Amino acid sequence: MAMQTDTQPTSNRMPFLENPLPTVLPDVDDLFGGEGPVNLALSPPSKELRQRVDDLRRRGCCQTVAWSKAGIIASITPEGHFVEVRFVRCHPDDGSWDLSEATRCDLVTGSDSIPLVHLVWSSTSIPELAVLDAVGRLVLLTFSTTLNKPYMSRRWDGDPVDDLNAVVGCHWLGLISPSRPFNVLHGPAIKENNRYRYDTSFIHSFGPSHPSPSKSSLLCVTTNGQIRLFYSQNNNRIEETTTDIERIGSTDDMVTHASICAHKTFLYLALATASRQLKLVKLTLQWGHSQGDKHPAPGVPLNPSLVERHLASTSWHQYGPNDSPFDSAMTQISLLEILPSTLENDAQSWSPPLILTVRSYLPSADSPYQEVHSIVDRWQVLTDQPQSIHPAFSSLGGQKQSSTPDPQPTTRLQRGEPLTFNKVIVGIQTLQFGKVICISFSDGTLEYRDRLTLNEIYNEPNIERIMNLHQVGFTFPDPTPCLQLLLSPTNCSLVQVCPNGELKWKHLQYAQEDIGNSTQDRKVICNPVDFVSSNFQSAQYSPAIAALTVATGAAIYYMSSFDDVLAVARPFSQKKRFNYDFATDIVSMLKFSIDYSEDSHHDNLVRNTHLQMCLSIIGNLGFRGQYNPRSFGSKFATLALNARNIVILVTIASNTPQNLREKLSPLDEPEVVEALAGCAKWSIDLLSWLADSLFSLLDDSKFTALVREPSKFAAVSAYLQEKNDVALHLLLCSSTRGFLVAVCRRLQHLDALGNRVIGFWETQAQQGQADAKTSNLALHRAYQRMQQITSSSLVKAQDFEKLLTQLGNDIRSTYTGMLVVMVSKAAGQPPPQPGAAIPKQLDAMIKQAQMQCELAMLLGGTINPMFRKALMQFFGTHLSTFKATVDPAKLFFHDYSLLEVAADSPESLARKRSLALYVDMFRKVEISPGQAETHQHRQQQQQQANGGARTMGLVWSGQWRRCVRCASVMEDVSNPRHGFSYVLSQQRKCACGGSWGLLPKGGLVS
Repeated sequence: MAMQTDTQPTSNRMPFLENPLPTVLPDVDDLFGGEGPVNLALSPPSKELRQRVDDLRRRGCCQTVAWSKAGIIASITPEGHFVEVRFVRCHPDDGSWDLSEATRCDLVTGSDSIPLVHLVWSSTSIPELAVLDAVGRLVLLTFSTTLNKPYMSRRWDGDPVDDLNAVVGCHWLGLISPSRPFNVLHGPAIKENNRYRYDTSFIHSFGPSHPSPSKSSLLCVTTNGQIRLFYSQNNNRIEETTTDIERIGSTDDMVTHASICAHKTFLYLALATASRQLKLVKLTLQWGHSQGDKHPAPGVPLNPSLVERHLASTSWHQYGPNDSPFDSAMTQISLLEILPSTLENDAQSWSPPLILTVRSYLPSADSPYQEVHSIVDRWQVLTDQPQSIHPAFSSLGGQKQSSTPDPQPTTRLQRGEPLTFNKVIVGIQTLQFGKVICISFSDGTLEYRDRLTLNEIYNEPNIERIMNLHQVGFTFPDPTPCLQLLLSPTNCSLVQVCPNGELKWKHLQYAQEDIGNSTQDRKVICNPVDFVSSNFQSAQYSPAIAALTVATGAAIYYMSSFDDVLAVARPFSQKKRFNYDFATDIVSMLKFSIDYSEDSHHDNLVRNTHLQMCLSIIGNLGFRGQYNPRSFGSKFATLALNARNIVILVTIASNTPQNLREKLSPLDEPEVVEALAGCAKWSIDLLSWLADSLFSLLDDSKFTALVREPSKFAAVSAYLQEKNDVALHLLLCSSTRGFLVAVCRRLQHLDALGNRVIGFWETQAQQGQADAKTSNLALHRAYQRMQQITSSSLVKAQDFEKLLTQLGNDIRSTYTGMLVVMVSKAAGQPPPQPGAAIPKQLDAMIKQAQMQCELAMLLGGTINPMFRKALMQFFGTHLSTFKATVDPAKLFFHDYSLLEVAADSPESLARKRSLALYVDMFRKVEISPGQAETHQHRQQQQQQANGGARTMGLVWSGQWRRCVRCASVMEDVSNPRHGFSYVLSQQRKCACGGSWGLLPKGGLVS
C-alpha cells in the first residue's frame, strides 16, 4: 500500500499522508512532558460526596446551611454539634465585602448520637430559624436585634427522643397580607429605543397563612407519617398540633422524603416512601373553632386543625426496557420537590403543579459505569373533570333509582420526560416566586431552567430583556467542588459547603471588558426637559446597570438584604458615572417619591423607606474605609440618613403611643434624655457646619463668579464636587432640606422641653421641696446637659429654619415660573397664563421635569441653570442676613469631629485613627474600645456596693454592634426600664437601613 501510494501523482497526494508513520510511536510522556504515565480515568467521587448523597437518600431534611432574607447565613458544623451564623459585611478598613467570622450559637447543641441535621428560615421580617436534629426535635431561634445574637423562642425539652419522629420535610407558611394577596415581580428590564424600561408583573400569593400577617407557622412531616404544625398563639406562645396522614404498618411504609407547597387556599403534600411510592395529599388548614372559620377574630385563642385527603399515588421508580442502564441502578431518591401552579406565558391559563424527584448514580470501584449521573423525574398534577351520567341510565332496572351524588374531580400524576445530567445534583431552589428553577451540582456549577418548559435559560447573552445578571456577562468565579450550594435571596451570590467542611462565599463578577470609563456612558443631564438619559454609548455598561437594578429593586421592595448586590456593584463604584446612573435607575424602577418641594409635613418623607435605601446605596458605594474620606455622594447620603434617624428618635421618645402611656414614659428616664442630648449636640453641629460651609462659599471668589456668570454656571456642580462640599446640595434638594427643617423643629422642641423641666424643678425647690431635685439625680443631670447644649448653640434652630424656608420658597417659585415656561416651549405649546388651568399632558411633563431636577440634586448631579437666580438671591440676601445672627469665627474654629464625614481632613482622620475614636450611632457621643473595661468595672463596683444586686440603668455587655453596610458602631446596651427599651428597639436597624452585627468582646472587626 505504501508503494502504491508513492507512485500516485503528486497533485493527488494528501499532505498529512506524505510522511510515513514511524514504526515505533513516541512515548506519551515525551509528548506531554510528564514524568509518568497519563491517567485518563475519571476521578471517582470523594468520600465526602458519597456521604452527602447517602444523607440525602436517608432523609428529606438534611440541609445544613440556610440563608435568610435578612442576610444571616446559618450553618451546622460538620460533626453536627453546633449552629454557626455568618453574614456578608462591608469591611470597615477599606469598604470591601467579605464573609464575617463565624459566631457559634450555644443555645442549641447536638451530639455524636443525635446530631443537628436541618436548618430552615421563615420569611418573617424578624428572622426566625428552625433547627432540627436527627430524631425530629425542634428549636426555634429568633434574631430580633443583631444578625449573630439569637434568642430562644421554643425549646425542644418536651420533644420525645424517637427515630420515628425524624423530620423528612418541612415548610414555613407564606406571609399573605389581606390588603395585598399577590406578589410583585420586578423586571424584566426591556430595551426600548436605546433605553431600558422596567416592567412589573403580579403573581398570585396562594395558600393558608397565619392569622397574624407578621407571623408564620412551620409544618413538619415525620418518617412515621405524621404532620406537626408549630404556630404562635395570640399570647406569642409557641404551640403544636399533630395529624396522622399515613398508616405505617412496616418499614416499607416509612416516609423518606416530603415536600409541601401552597395551592389556592390549601396545601399540596408530596410523599416518597421506602417502598418507592409517590403520593399526593391535599391539606386544608383551619384556624378557628369551626372548619369554616379560617381567620378567627383577634383575641380569640387559635385552635388550628389539619384535614388531609389523599389524591393520587404512583411509583417514583418505573424502570422500563427502553431506559438506560444507569436508570436501573438509581433505586434511591435523593431530592423531592413539589412546585405550585403558575400562570402560563400567555397569562390566560394556569400550569399544573409539578413534582420533581432527583436520583443520583455514584459508581463504585468495581462498577462498569464510571461516570456519575443524575436523573430528574417529573410528574404533573392533573385534575380530570368527571363525566356526567346520561339520564337514561337511571331508568335501568325497571324501577326508579335513588339519586346518586355528583361524581368528584379526580387527580392523577402524569409522568413527563426525565432530564439526565452527567453530574451529581446537590440541591434545587426556586427563584422569582417559582418561575425559575435553579439546579446546583457537586462541581460548584449551576443551571437555571424555566419552570414551565424546564429548558435551560440565562446561558446566553440577552440585553433586550434582562432578568438575571448572567444575561449581561456576570458569572461566578472558579467553580469548586462542594457538598451543598445555596443561592442568596437576591441570587447575586452563593455560599457552598466544601468537602473539608469549610464555608465559602462567592459573588457574581463581571467577566467581560472593563466598562464605565468613557464619559459617553450616559452624559450628565443638564436640561430638565430631557427627561430620559442620553443614548447609551456603551453596549455593556447600560445592560449591566439594568441587571443590577432589577436585582436591587426586588430586595428593596420586600425589605430584604441587598448587601451582596452592593458587593457585585463595588468594582464599578469608582467609575465616572456609575453611582449616579445606578441610583437613577433604581428610582425609575421603584417609582418612589423624591420631590418634597411642596410638602411641608415631614411624616411622609420620614416614612419613605425606599428613599432611605437609595441613600444607603449611594452612601455605601462611596465608602472607602472608616478613616478615609468619603466620596461626594457618600458624604451627602450619610449626613442625610443620620439627620433622618435623629428626627425619628426624637419623635418616638416624645410621642408615646396611646396604648402604652400607662406602662412607659421615655422622657422620665435619664438614659433616654442622655441619648436625646447627644442627638441635639450632633444636630447643632450639623447646622453649624452647614452654616460655616455656606459662609466659605460666600467668601469664595471663584464660586461666586461661577454663580454670577450665566455661561459658567454649569460648572458650579463640578466645582463643588472637586471641593467635596455637599452643603449646598443638602439645602437645594427638597428631601434633604425637609430633613433639615425637621431637625430644626426637633431642636426647638428639645430646647423648650429642657427649659420647662428645669423650670419646674427650680419652682419646686423654691417652694421648699428639697427632695424634688435629688429624687432622681441622674435624670436631673441629663436634662441639665440637654438644656445646656440647646441654649449654647452657635446657630439658633429657628434662624436656620427661616433660612431654609426662604430658599424653599424661591425654589418653588422657580418651578412654577421658569420650569413651566421651559417645558411648554419644549412641547411646542404656549406657556399657560398665570392662574389658568394647565393641560393634563403638559402638567405630567412638568412634574416629570421637576422630578428630574430633584433627582439630579439628590444624587449630586448638575444644578440646573434655572436655579441661578434663586442662588443669587440666596447668597446675596438671605445668607447675608442670616450671617448677622451668628459668629463666623466661632463656627470656623468649632470642632466638627462628631459629624465624622464632615470633618474629613487628613489631620482629623489621623487623630481619630491614633485615638481609635468612634461615634455611637444611637447616643451620638464619641466612644473608644477602652470604655468596655471601664463600664464593666464600674458595673461590678455598683453591684458589690448593693450586695451583689444588679443596679437599675444601663447594662453594659462589653460588646459593640457594627452595621454590616456602613460600618457604623453603637454600644450594645440593655436597660430594665421600659421607656429606654422602647426607644432603643427603634434602632433594630442602622440609620442607613443596614443590619447590626455583634462584635466580639475586645474586637472591632465583625
